Amino acid sequence: MSSKAIEFAQHQQERFVEELKSLLRIPSISTLPEHVGDVRRAAGFIAEELRRIGMENVRLIETASASHPNGHPLVYADWLRAGADRPTVLCYGHYDVQPAEPLDEWISPPFEPTERNGNLYARGAVDDKGQMWMHVKALESLFAANEGRLPVNVRVIVEGEEEVGGEGIAAFVREHGDQLRADVALVSDTEMFAPDLPTLCVGLRGMIYTELEVRGGRTDLHSGMYGGTAPNPFVALAQIVTKLKDEEGRILIPGFYDCVARPTEEELKAWKALPFDEEHYRKTEVGSSELTGEPGYSVLERTWARPTLDVHGMPGGFIGAGAKTVIPARALAKISMRLVPDQTPTEAFAQYKAYVESIAPRGVEIEVRLIHSGDPIVVSTDNPYVRAATTAMREVFGVETVFVRGGGSIPIVGDFVRELGMPTLMMGFGLPDDNLHAPNEKFHLANFHRGIESILRFFSLVAA
Repeated sequence: MSSKAIEFAQHQQERFVEELKSLLRIPSISTLPEHVGDVRRAAGFIAEELRRIGMENVRLIETASASHPNGHPLVYADWLRAGADRPTVLCYGHYDVQPAEPLDEWISPPFEPTERNGNLYARGAVDDKGQMWMHVKALESLFAANEGRLPVNVRVIVEGEEEVGGEGIAAFVREHGDQLRADVALVSDTEMFAPDLPTLCVGLRGMIYTELEVRGGRTDLHSGMYGGTAPNPFVALAQIVTKLKDEEGRILIPGFYDCVARPTEEELKAWKALPFDEEHYRKTEVGSSELTGEPGYSVLERTWARPTLDVHGMPGGFIGAGAKTVIPARALAKISMRLVPDQTPTEAFAQYKAYVESIAPRGVEIEVRLIHSGDPIVVSTDNPYVRAATTAMREVFGVETVFVRGGGSIPIVGDFVRELGMPTLMMGFGLPDDNLHAPNEKFHLANFHRGIESILRFFSLVAA
């Protein structure tokens, strides 16, 4: 049956891409209130397509959380008529995207998908609309090749808040996890280590995303009349930020490294064998004059197995053209930390908050807020679903699959493992230079089609 499904998918390649373009034109930016309607429109688009291809019980599930009381909906669908003796696969993806700024750095508009050099450029092309769409199109191909049936039982859950922490789906898993029960979860929201090298991601860093607000005077003040006596929140904020890391990149929060688990010797050996060119990485992917970070660790260790702390923005004060001599009443910094096993978001945030409060300069008040968080995760490779995935990708790419960790965070993976006890496959088809979260995000179209074929073969192997 997989051969018929593969043939169907090959004949429908152009249509599949055009449908993806229609989804990419919807600016489903989950963090911006003005795009709430667009996010819901994207959810409806996916629900309608799942219904059209033959999935059952398709519905939108409303979500709410402390930070997003009017959350973005989940899209659910299932087809559970393969039989009790057949496994159940849960397909996960997300339809929300990051903001597109800075817009002037895009070669083509972010929400006008454009093909160039074998790539499809648009915000969300690879993260994660394109990869989620591979699941939908693989299911359509299986239905078409098997007279409206699937070889295994399938549930689909697609969320609209992954880029803002995924609190809605996490709550749904905790409260209604029985509705997502499956033998394995399939997640395509990661990347291949190198072009033409099939890759399974077996570990992700966790994270805490915070806002640090510093308040000084009751209102903005004239720097001539009050400079020298009134506290400046931006100066105080800068003083705090400079004490978070030393010049070599080591985080200075007391106790922060106490629970950091080291990768196994087997993992380190496997990472050293990967085709990694540090100079190419520096020039092509990072684009800086040199790489920075903790000494004594390789680039792969620093990005996969070491915690980090980064400042993402410092909004506030006067940033318009010309001059305005003002001492702002408040200053804000958005700061996140990536976590690794065996760190926990709760403990890491407590350590960070206590340290920031202890080093706050005189004359200002500070507030440390947790925006969202996710646990680090390392998944076992000793199960039949991993073997099915590696076989499927070897059949498509012609080389053996490698195991890597990812530096990013997909909070729901930890929830699947902890709350549902479900092995999770992170089988992604992005590339390291796909510009996730950056201008000119892209998806290599050959990988889009090979991803569909890999998923088709995976389903057939799982059924067998």
